[in-house]
Formats: sequence, structure tokens, C-alpha cells
Amino acid sequence: MKIVSILGSPHGLKGNTGRLVKVVLEGAEKQGAETETITLPGNTIRPCRACDVCHKKGRCVQKDEFESIKHKILEADGLVLASPNYIFSVSAQMKAFMDRCSGLVHCLAFEGRYGASVVTSGGGDEEPIADYMNHFLLITGIRPVGSVWATMGRITGPDFPPEITEKALGLGRNLVQSWNNKTILPEVAKKMAEFKERMRALILYRRKDWPAEYAYWREHRGLQ
Repeated sequence: MKIVSILGSPHGLKGNTGRLVKVVLEGAEKQGAETETITLPGNTIRPCRACDVCHKKGRCVQKDEFESIKHKILEADGLVLASPNYIFSVSAQMKAFMDRCSGLVHCLAFEGRYGASVVTSGGGDEEPIADYMNHFLLITGIRPVGSVWATMGRITGPDFPPEITEKALGLGRNLVQSWNNKTILPEVAKKMAEFKERMRALILYRRKDWPAEYAYWREHRGLQ
């Protein structure tokens, strides 16, 4: 299994979020996975310009690293999203990546892959952010298997406490095992089916405006 991790922190792998995602990936690597982490320091992916070109032509026209990152994910089997809590949401770096995935969301283009989410904060409220990232995974077609987070203001010393470390290692193991077994939770399957139907209706409605996405649905999903 090949896993790509997107780390939306200006501190990179040296920061708290980077350190926690490394533990998750360690758990996956112990199950035989190959991993790669892509950091988003702030100049890697520009904000979406809402130009609609991705819907019309199937790719973004901005000259940055988004398309190369997209292709790495398409060549992988899993995706881990990791972000610090920045004022009760993901970082601007992570949000820019998410917004640039609009066309991928319309096509559920990452379908068949598995994913997980990682969050750290100074004072708490990580779970809604992890849920938000897992929902993003789901609407791109990825099957989320869980999340892990850490409230750094409650941790003494340089290391994560054993319970967080074990949860992070377990999340990595679960990610690989779920992919191996093609596991899908009933609630994930239900939400994914509902969202796919919503996108099918949207693409039919906008088929003249978004020819690339309409062509994708015709080729990959038999849409008429």
C-alpha cells in the first residue's frame, strides 16, 4: 500500500502536527505500507480563483504544485490529512488544497482509496476539525477509517503520552488493514452513496458548462 500524507503546517515535520502524523505513518509502515509526506508551508498551493477551468478542462491552470500533488494521490492507495487547529478550523494551507479539489469532489475522483485525519492544537476542540477533514476525504471518494488528535497544552514533556501514541500507531495499522480487507463502514457507504447521487444530478444539470466532468462521469460511471 502506498500512502500520501498532506501536512498543512508551516512548521513542517518538526511541528506538533508533523510529529503526530509521523507516528501514524510509522504504524502504517509496520504493516508494510510505503509512505510519503508532502508539506504545505504556504507557497506550495495557491488559493482557488473560481475560474471554472478545472470543471471545463479537467485540470487547474495555476502554475504551482497542485497538479503534481493530485497525481501523487491518484497513484497512491491512501491519503492522510494533517492540520493544526487554526481558530477552530484547518490551516489556510490545508484549506487552499481542499478548495483546489473542487473538480475532484464533483467526480469523487479519489474513489477506492482509504484515508485518515490528524489534528493538533494548543487548547482543544480538535474533533470537529478531524471530522471536517474526514468528510472532505469522503466527498472525494476516499473511505475514512478514523482520526487522532493531541491537545498540546495538556501534555508535559517533549513526547506524546502513551495513549495518544498508541492511538496514532493503531490508526496507521487500521488504515492499511482496511485497505487490505476493502472494509467500508455502513455509515460511510451510506454517506458516499448519497453524495454520489447528489453529484450525479449536479453534473447532469451542468453538463454543457462542465464538459470535462461530464465526460469523466460518462467514462467512469456510465452516465448518459
